[in-house]
Amino acid sequence: MSENYGKIAVIGAGHAGIEAALAAARMGIPTLLFTINLDAVGNMPCNPSIGGSAKGHLVFEIDALGGEMGYAADLVTIQSRTLNLGKGAAVHSKRVQADRARYREIMKKTLEDEPNLSLIQAEITDILVENRDTGVHVCGVRTKLGEEFAASRVIIAGGTFLESRIFVGDKVYSAGPDGMMPSSGLSDSLRSLGIDLMRFKTGTPARVHRRSVDFSKLEEQPGEDDPVFFSARTSEETERVVRSMNVPCHIVYTNKDTHKEILDNLDRSAMYSGNITGEGPRYCPSIETKLVRFRDKERHQLFVEPCGLSTEELYIQGFSTSMPTDVQHKMLKTLDGFENAEIMRYAYAIEYDCAEPTQMFPTLEFKAIKGLYGAGQFNGTSGYEEAAAQGLIAGINAALKEKGEEPLILPRSSSYIGTLIDDLVTKGTREPYRIMTSRSEYRLLLRQDNADERLTPYGRRVGLIGDERFAAFIKKQEEIEAECKRAASTVIAPSDEVNAFLDGHGSSQIKTGIKLAELIKRPELSYLELEKIDTGRPALSRAVRTSAEIRIKYEGYIAREIAEAERHKNLEEKLLPQDIDYKSIRGLRLEAAEKLDKIRPINIGQASRISGVNPADISVLLIALKQSK
Repeated sequence: MSENYGKIAVIGAGHAGIEAALAAARMGIPTLLFTINLDAVGNMPCNPSIGGSAKGHLVFEIDALGGEMGYAADLVTIQSRTLNLGKGAAVHSKRVQADRARYREIMKKTLEDEPNLSLIQAEITDILVENRDTGVHVCGVRTKLGEEFAASRVIIAGGTFLESRIFVGDKVYSAGPDGMMPSSGLSDSLRSLGIDLMRFKTGTPARVHRRSVDFSKLEEQPGEDDPVFFSARTSEETERVVRSMNVPCHIVYTNKDTHKEILDNLDRSAMYSGNITGEGPRYCPSIETKLVRFRDKERHQLFVEPCGLSTEELYIQGFSTSMPTDVQHKMLKTLDGFENAEIMRYAYAIEYDCAEPTQMFPTLEFKAIKGLYGAGQFNGTSGYEEAAAQGLIAGINAALKEKGEEPLILPRSSSYIGTLIDDLVTKGTREPYRIMTSRSEYRLLLRQDNADERLTPYGRRVGLIGDERFAAFIKKQEEIEAECKRAASTVIAPSDEVNAFLDGHGSSQIKTGIKLAELIKRPELSYLELEKIDTGRPALSRAVRTSAEIRIKYEGYIAREIAEAERHKNLEEKLLPQDIDYKSIRGLRLEAAEKLDKIRPINIGQASRISGVNPADISVLLIALKQSK
């Protein structure tokens, strides 16, 4: 083998690989990061945006743990919006339009500047293992050029590159996203090690030249003037620059001519010709799939988004297709404002290999091969944010295991990251998995505003949150707590001024003194508006004010979710031995025994979430566990 540059090797420098490598290196473990093309580090081959519904929550959580995505996204934001503001605080989600070229540049430089990390352009074709008394262990990787690198932990973050094929109409060829090379050979190596692989597919729309679009026919979509930022590390100077930028996006709609062009050529789509066998994403389908599923819908909304400040490319979100090139031109020209559209990059579908995630522990380590981890789209997910979240956890756990420390397993009640990983390793997925707020039973606990409260102590424990940042975190939490207590003890006395204020906001007048907290709880009143009658209010940061208001306004609902989480915590704390023989437990149904034997849950809580395991089976397991002790 070549000189052992590091103990952890990461395969792939997309969003998952970046977080995994940075986490491991920053935790003190020498790390190698391999990528097929150094110019594509941190590439956004699909939409040039970060965040969105539930995905924004993930980015805040990544930052709270000490990850990099949120900080880099803040630096390259050209427009910011908060989605779902008309709904409750639990589903408010930040989404930014990003400069994709600048994002790649920043992430590559960040990796290059990390002293404990070596960034290497090489294609990995083989995972090297050795048999020990404790089982099969990873011992290194081999490149396409035959060079071998020793490593005691290997993280696969191959994205959509494994044996990937591109589909444009009836044209099919081997390639990765954005015209890059595919990964060839690694899938065979994994299969030889007994890893089960699936075949998934995703797609992307055409990119068009800005000069060819008539924006007067489009609906402008401006960003917000005073955005919240993803990262606690973001400087005031960066915030000022982003607020002054606010590049507009635009909206356009499909029409009957668009639908006719697509449906008349449906048999020419790779999606419907039988060429594609992989499962596609349910929640981000191609435009032809939308028309087939929703035939009665007269139009579909599309978003026209700039790809960056240094390019004229526009991305048409919602218009993914695998139609042949001639049909793509015709489809585009039916859209208002796109009559003279110039295509710069054609749309395509891409099919690729990925791992069946129930083969992994919640640490994202494979059960059958010690030291081998999976992360990102390789684990069957879709999206940059899901990938980065898994990469961060895989990198943390690989480093913790190398150091002989306890793993980091986030419970569902702690985060969307915990929910995402639990869903994958417990239930598996038969289509590209996308995080959504509806996937969590603790939505009011898992808000954007309190991601640091929930996860920064974990980041501190593993060594990714430094002293200065942790001190600022503690100060913020103390200020939130103090403001909640002040609101609960401050009495607003009745007066003509106070009642005039209440009348003006459609709120009932008061005849006796009332606690400020009770006024904040009124749906028609906001914390900010109440400043007019709350004369003793201290000067607080926006983040402190937001969290304090939500805590007060939703106090009863939050308390109920906390109680529910505590009840489930008892099940999570009942650990199951990994060598337990489920088929020998009397009273356990055959289906349950088979499912439990396959998943090998780490505790009773995880076991209760396995499809095919019912409450009666859990009762049997609890009795067996008690008897074994």
